[in-house]
Amino acid sequence: MRLQSRFALGAVVSGLLFVAGCSVSTRGGDPNHPKDVEIKTPMGSLSVHKGQMDPKSAGLSEYPGAQPQKSDDMDGDSNANVNISSSLFGMKLVVLKYQTSDPPDKVLGFYKKDLSKYGDVLDCNGGFSMSFHKHDKDSEVTCEGDHSHSKDGYTRELKVGTENNQRIVALKPSGSGTNF
Repeated sequence: MRLQSRFALGAVVSGLLFVAGCSVSTRGGDPNHPKDVEIKTPMGSLSVHKGQMDPKSAGLSEYPGAQPQKSDDMDGDSNANVNISSSLFGMKLVVLKYQTSDPPDKVLGFYKKDLSKYGDVLDCNGGFSMSFHKHDKDSEVTCEGDHSHSKDGYTRELKVGTENNQRIVALKPSGSGTNF
């Protein structure tokens, strides 16, 4: 067998073994818009969960009397929990949207106290922003960033942690209440 043929055969066998070690599963929702998706490969895994979630999954306390905020997308869910893990890197992103009839200052006070268990809480004016850098340059979160192009209407945010391990609560007024 020629070297090229052996290489091609080796690549095909490796590819088949890789694919054989993969699995994809979905749950909930409908076939075109599942609420949960899990992908597992020999290199790592990815999971996406949508729908009602406990704020504890984001390391936060539930604001008393707050209701989940409905989304404009097709299934109406605005909450998501995304986990990516591999031997090279990992990431967890939890997004929860709530609304309350309480004013923004009351919600800010509640979450300043709640977030303080993770360190010094920054109170930032302007739109919502997150920044990520290489893990070797992990530093404390700041209020720096371009907030002038915020299309989401969030006017305040509380931040705590480091750029690679942060918690953020963003707020915007909604009538006499607050979306956060």
